[in-house]
Amino acid sequence: MLIGNVFQQLYSTVDSIIVGRALGKNALAAVGISFPVIFLLISLILGVTMGTTILIAQYYGAQDMQNVKKTMDNAYIFLFFASLAITVVGLIVSKPVLILLKTPPEVLPMAKEYMDITFIGIITAFGYNSINAILRGLGDSKTPLLFLIIATIINIILDLIFILVFKWGVAGAAWATVIAQGCSFAFGLYYLNRFHEVFNFNFREMRFDREIFRLTIKIGLPTGIQQMLVGSGMTVLFRIVNSFGSSVVAAYTAATRIDSFASMPAMNFSAAVSSFVGQNLGAGKPERVKKGFLAALGMSSVISLAMTAVTIIFGGKLVSLFNTDPEVVATGARYLMIVGLFYIVFTAMFITNGVMRGAGDTFIPMLITLISLWLARVPAAAFLSQRYGSDGIWWGIPLGWLVGTALSTGYYFTGRWKTKVVTVKDTARDETAPGEENETAGREGEETQDEEKTGTKDEIRCCGEKSKNEHRGAKQHDTANLARMTKDGSENSSLDTP
Repeated sequence: MLIGNVFQQLYSTVDSIIVGRALGKNALAAVGISFPVIFLLISLILGVTMGTTILIAQYYGAQDMQNVKKTMDNAYIFLFFASLAITVVGLIVSKPVLILLKTPPEVLPMAKEYMDITFIGIITAFGYNSINAILRGLGDSKTPLLFLIIATIINIILDLIFILVFKWGVAGAAWATVIAQGCSFAFGLYYLNRFHEVFNFNFREMRFDREIFRLTIKIGLPTGIQQMLVGSGMTVLFRIVNSFGSSVVAAYTAATRIDSFASMPAMNFSAAVSSFVGQNLGAGKPERVKKGFLAALGMSSVISLAMTAVTIIFGGKLVSLFNTDPEVVATGARYLMIVGLFYIVFTAMFITNGVMRGAGDTFIPMLITLISLWLARVPAAAFLSQRYGSDGIWWGIPLGWLVGTALSTGYYFTGRWKTKVVTVKDTARDETAPGEENETAGREGEETQDEEKTGTKDEIRCCGEKSKNEHRGAKQHDTANLARMTKDGSENSSLDTP
């Protein structure tokens, strides 16, 4: 999981470093501005793909290969037409949205060019994510990691060629990403066709199943809506940043890339705590939950303090990896100093939410995430930036964390999250195959998967039993072949695109 997160961040970080160093701060700002807009338009669709992962995981756990295949076909068909719609909409609204976000005039043409190319090639991103969702649903977390590593390496090589050799500018960075994701999508299709005959990709044999699509939407839509709300918050925040000019936008882009690495340990500890809490509550050992919570909080806090020291001491040097403009370096270092002081607060919030998610209480952490973003972070950034300039935006970020931590801690001490635990009897009846958290997208979007899995098990099981009785022969044919994929399982069973 940690390795996957590292490569996920490397994908966008190395891209930004090459753009910022080779093309300058305006190009770096253009890439940074494009991300929240692109994420906002695709977040709902990518959230819905979570339903694909969960359905495949549960059908596969029931050894219902017929419905596994139907779910895969549905995913391909849905994402194909969704990608066409996103491409059309994206090309139409890209410039108006950038203007609405107060994009600096010197940055706007490059940002539009980058976004347009990304929207033209969005089908490769959806294809890439669909293969990953399918494999994770089958319990295979290692192969998607391999495809991510391949995509990262191809992207870096093409960045260097397109930008430094062909002199394509930000267009080269966009095409490098599209081609890299397309290659990983092609590798994924080859892998499924080569090693899983029942699950091979054959467009002529695909059929759209309305019932499976309904279940997919029912499971994945809440996650998609949450990610869309998070993406909206990111976009509004960028509008505030844009009002301070290209140097501040470039600094914010560089600093947030560094920031993502600093927050990674807390996110991984949170996932580990969720599994630990779920296992011990399921085993009837609630007394171990508090010990595990305190241990995880202690270890992650030590790491957070180390990250704080690194970002404060070496913040300027880290930002200069992206761009050497003095104003960019100074502003980015200022961001890291202010935000870095509160990494321990972010850690406490994530670890506490991890406990609640492990107990099966996912709604409250999701609500806290949205409150801390929309009622604290964004308003605080808007208000403080009028008084303290760009520093006010940076102070709005930890203020949001403080509100989130206070709410999470308060709810933890109420003990109400313990009432959400699934009983041993229910667990035995509704046992499902493990799935893995989705990596495409932003920190806050990871907090709803378990709730959606629990809420639809009975309906999926009923649907699956009929097909299982009708297609027992096909199921037995593919069981041995699929067993290789789940030999090692998934590293966590609880979401997220470069």
